[in-house]
Amino acid sequence: MPGNFRSDNEYPVAPEIMAALAEVNAGHAHAYGEDAATGRLRQRFRELFEREVEIYPLASGTAANSLAVAQTCGSIGAVVCHRDAHLNTDECGAPEFFSGGAKLLALDGPDGKLGPAAVEETVAASLAMGEHASRPRMLSLTQATELGTVYTPDEVAALAAVAHRDGLRVHMDGARLANALATLDCCPADITWRAGVDLVSFGATKNGAMLAEALLVFDPADTVELPRRRKQAGHLLSKMRYVSAQLEAYLADGLWLRLAAAANRRARSLADGLAACPGAELLHPVQSNEIFMRLPDALAEGLRERGFEFHPWPHSGPGVYRLVTSFATPDDAVAGCVAAARELTGAGAAAAEA
Repeated sequence: MPGNFRSDNEYPVAPEIMAALAEVNAGHAHAYGEDAATGRLRQRFRELFEREVEIYPLASGTAANSLAVAQTCGSIGAVVCHRDAHLNTDECGAPEFFSGGAKLLALDGPDGKLGPAAVEETVAASLAMGEHASRPRMLSLTQATELGTVYTPDEVAALAAVAHRDGLRVHMDGARLANALATLDCCPADITWRAGVDLVSFGATKNGAMLAEALLVFDPADTVELPRRRKQAGHLLSKMRYVSAQLEAYLADGLWLRLAAAANRRARSLADGLAACPGAELLHPVQSNEIFMRLPDALAEGLRERGFEFHPWPHSGPGVYRLVTSFATPDDAVAGCVAAARELTGAGAAAAEA
């Protein structure tokens, strides 16, 4: 059975979320976030994170990330982030545009993760330049990372301590936060504000929503004029109930974590199967729903000819490919891809002879 491993963005909306959209589509409701669904969602997030938190429902993760940068950095600040971070590589300069000129200080780090020493050194170097350099105002961490790995609560806390010491706010790009939590098996508070995170781009679209994200802010001081920034940026949604209803259904009864766990399980199964084939090399631990592998050209082309879709990932070197699973990826597609890879590389015949 052919399968699509290009992106979790290419899979459908979860039935529970589609049902919530149909339900909220009855009658009229107040606009611009004054509706009942958005009110309930605010309370739900407060319960989920075990504290007061301001929420700003949005239609895209790029909007959430860019508003966070604009709010914390302005035009003369800088963001410390990983070189592979989405806000550095995939947002067409939106963080710089929204903020009016904030600079991104992109660092390398193994497995897509930043280390405290590198962050500390970069911040110190920028501060030493005085007025000649943008002042670091925000540290942005991606969870799960762009290479499919996850930060532990202790790792986040160590990075946050370094950032806070020099007055930076800590932002978490949580486009795949559910996938990270499904692996870590901890509560959302432990990986966010208890570990020192100040703002979270809370993602749902990659994990079963139609288009639903939110910017979460834990400190009221970080919300000053944020509503106006959202309006100016064109992201104060008049019919916000449709985004809020998706997020409400997403969080209900742990749906978001069940969907993420299913995607993660399929990724591990696919990675284990492919890694057992001659010539295939797994480049990073599979801790969410993304897999990065170096594949022989003949294997990659053979899988594509059989209808399996995935992206080349030249940022990580020649012959590297990214494969992504979803809650809705058929198990048969995973099994079929592994079986095809074994056949193409002779792994199945070798195992039979052994």
